[in-house]
Amino acid sequence: MAFNFDQRIDRRHSDSLKWNKYSDPDLLPLWVADTDFRSPECVIDAIKSRADHGVFGYGTRPAGFIDAALARLEQRYQWKVEPEWLVVLPGVVSGLNLTVRAMTARDERSLSPSPIYPPFRGAAKLAEREQRYLPLTLQAGRWVVDLRQADAQLNGKERLLLLCNPQNPGGTVYRRDELEAQLAFAQRHDLIVCSDEIHCDLLLTPGARHIPFASLSEDAAQRSITLISPSKSFNIAGLGASLAIIPNAGLRARFKQARYGIVPDVDILALVAAEAAWRHGDAWLAAQLDYLRVSRDRLHAAVNALPGVSMALPEATYLGWIDCSGLDVASPALYFEKHGLGFSPGRDFGDDRFVRFNFGCTHATLDEALRRFQTAVAARA
Repeated sequence: MAFNFDQRIDRRHSDSLKWNKYSDPDLLPLWVADTDFRSPECVIDAIKSRADHGVFGYGTRPAGFIDAALARLEQRYQWKVEPEWLVVLPGVVSGLNLTVRAMTARDERSLSPSPIYPPFRGAAKLAEREQRYLPLTLQAGRWVVDLRQADAQLNGKERLLLLCNPQNPGGTVYRRDELEAQLAFAQRHDLIVCSDEIHCDLLLTPGARHIPFASLSEDAAQRSITLISPSKSFNIAGLGASLAIIPNAGLRARFKQARYGIVPDVDILALVAAEAAWRHGDAWLAAQLDYLRVSRDRLHAAVNALPGVSMALPEATYLGWIDCSGLDVASPALYFEKHGLGFSPGRDFGDDRFVRFNFGCTHATLDEALRRFQTAVAARA
């Protein structure tokens, strides 16, 4: 079956957060992590079928969505998950916030990689908890968590280790030995581990394999909260449906207690869309990955051919993490805005020398973005 990822869909005149951020109609939005691709027909058809029913009352625990998740986890990762481990959520971000609030007290703190997806940082701030950062370092072209200096930074008040696998930003897919090192670190310091694995389907490098942190061992499972969703993989982020997988009954009870009365149940159409994506969307997903690999390689080559900027090749995601420290500008994101490019500022992730480039767009849009990027860099030469 052929899928047309070159199709241009006008999102500027829709309700798109991404395309309506900027008042300048000529500015290309390449920031927030959704794509410009039409979602799989199986998702669209499932929503239409449910809408035809015409009644949209309160839903029950979504057995179909849960069954689809269990089957997918076992098939793709050989991870046998029990239904009672699952907590259905309207988004991974709510899961991050609930985890920080449920697993740490006000005088305790969490540990997080840095730079990192901004809600990791925001979850601690909103909960009025301290957070310590574990630096990402570039090793053999891959952004990885540096644990060598971490032990000396701890004071005994740490309760929670936050992970992002695949890493956002940076696109690293952690190898088994790297995950086992993080598990050993958690064991030494008796930490609960929350692993955001929302980008697990978006693997671009041949041979890269996603390994859920909780699948490493029984100990890993019992100290873990895993957050997953089909939202990024199938471009249904506006239809929030996610899962927290919590094998430990005590941790699960704490998580659910923090959720009561605050985080709502998931929209019934979101559940229909998510189930359809996981059950029937894999052919579309595979074609999207082929398309994104071309985009990634084109972006990587273009950036690294220019002076003052560089980019490691992301193994996963559709997000390029570009080091602009050689441009000698106060804010790379603001500088590129003046050249018609709307990137995510590195400051939001913890390092203002960078910008994050969302290449989940048509090749025509990417080509125009690269032309503007090259012009902007040349102006600093």
